[in-house]
Amino acid sequence: MAPRWSKAKVVPPPGLGGGNLAAPLVAASTAWPKRLMVTHEGRGTTYGEGEERSAKAAALLRRHGVVAGDRVGLRLPNVPAFLDFYFAILRLGAVVVPMNPLLKAGEVDYALEDSGAELLVSWHEAEAPGSGPDLVVVPDPGAEDLLAGEEVLSEVAEVDPGETAVILYTSGTTGRPKGAELTHRNLGLNTRETIAALSISADDVLLGILPLYHSFGQTCVLNAGIAMGARIALLTRFEEREAARLIKAESVSVLMAVPTMFAALTSVADDPSSFASLRVCVSGGAPLPREQADEFERATGATILESYGLSETSPATALSRPGAGHRPGSVGKPIPGVEVRILDDGGDEVPAGAIGQIAIRGHNVMKGYWRRQEATELAITEDGWFLTGDLGRIDEEGFLYVVGRLKEMIIRGGLNVYPREVEEVLHDHPDVLEAAVLGFPDGRLGEEVAAAVVLREGSALLPEELRDWVKARVAPYKYPRLIWSVAELPKGPTGKILKREISVPTKQGEL
Repeated sequence: MAPRWSKAKVVPPPGLGGGNLAAPLVAASTAWPKRLMVTHEGRGTTYGEGEERSAKAAALLRRHGVVAGDRVGLRLPNVPAFLDFYFAILRLGAVVVPMNPLLKAGEVDYALEDSGAELLVSWHEAEAPGSGPDLVVVPDPGAEDLLAGEEVLSEVAEVDPGETAVILYTSGTTGRPKGAELTHRNLGLNTRETIAALSISADDVLLGILPLYHSFGQTCVLNAGIAMGARIALLTRFEEREAARLIKAESVSVLMAVPTMFAALTSVADDPSSFASLRVCVSGGAPLPREQADEFERATGATILESYGLSETSPATALSRPGAGHRPGSVGKPIPGVEVRILDDGGDEVPAGAIGQIAIRGHNVMKGYWRRQEATELAITEDGWFLTGDLGRIDEEGFLYVVGRLKEMIIRGGLNVYPREVEEVLHDHPDVLEAAVLGFPDGRLGEEVAAAVVLREGSALLPEELRDWVKARVAPYKYPRLIWSVAELPKGPTGKILKREISVPTKQGEL
């Protein structure tokens, strides 16, 4: 199959990573004020209009008291208002705290309290937080009416590139979610290398189906597209037929997605000519099964390049390149300015081809976990290596292969589910004595969430009741679809639950 990517080299604009991450929007609006920046539900916004809306949003935030260094929660789906407020927060020198609109009130309250957010900008459909800072509600279909009458705050705050731009909440297998501090330099240089590796240019149209509240969507779609003056075709919520329609109608040339999205698009790829505009496709967020990639490529004629990264690495770490930089099954080589090593249990580098923990060092590694010095020191070594908890190997040519995880994190449809977080919710139920949350293979989503529970003596709790109880307290992608009862959970000598010894039943048992 002949790849359709462009061979032309693209030079990213100067300044990325050297100043405020909002500056590229201002530069693009000056260079191409009439060029379409974003399309959404049949409506287009030019770069000139987008810059004006961002400047008005900054004035609204300033009127609410937001100043440089303040944290501002941003809880919007993939709508143009996300761009308005994302760049507005940055241009004030404040810090964006992005949140999934599907999070429940308690989850939002935690992130707001932990980050010390001064304000929350939230989508009108999102569940209201239980408490916290001032609230700005964005109505449907967008922020036009909200911003009407606001002054234009055109200046962009000067910031040190090492200052925090975004705090992304993530977590390991223990404790509450932690905020990864990503700086203007982290995100700017990551954007620059994504543009260079994929030759993203002003002629491209990027499909905006990755959540913009996630680092993959922010860096590789939003910031990369804006920096080059490209067009972003936004889809509020992913639906495969609508996404396929947009690819054809908008002549999408760059498609970034998680494996489950590629699988869904394959299922509706009845006419390969509908995907003829695709120049480059990149998969990330979760391992891509080779069979799934082959099916997409056969159905559409486009080639998928795999990538690897984490929230803590801005996110791009390794990226397959067009042509000789592409190896099926590999996530490519590290981007320029980033080193990757494979370490054994003692922290020593292993020979080529051997499996060990993936460690990363470079301009993409986060500043640290927000107000979590101990967690930061555990994650980042004294000489700057970020310990990912992922298992991988590097071949003789320097290509990286991700083979598993040391962490118990579950990746369901490209979204991270942290067992400890769900276990804590299960433990809050008065009938649950012990709980262990784990993932099991799922053909459509990659992994599904399951829970083995030990109930208190005499409990008559039904599986549906416990599932609904958890569902009401966490985001929809997190709750266990499979719950079963056990007399006891397997434990080691220290009392630690041994999840590797838990067998997931083929059918759900009775509680």
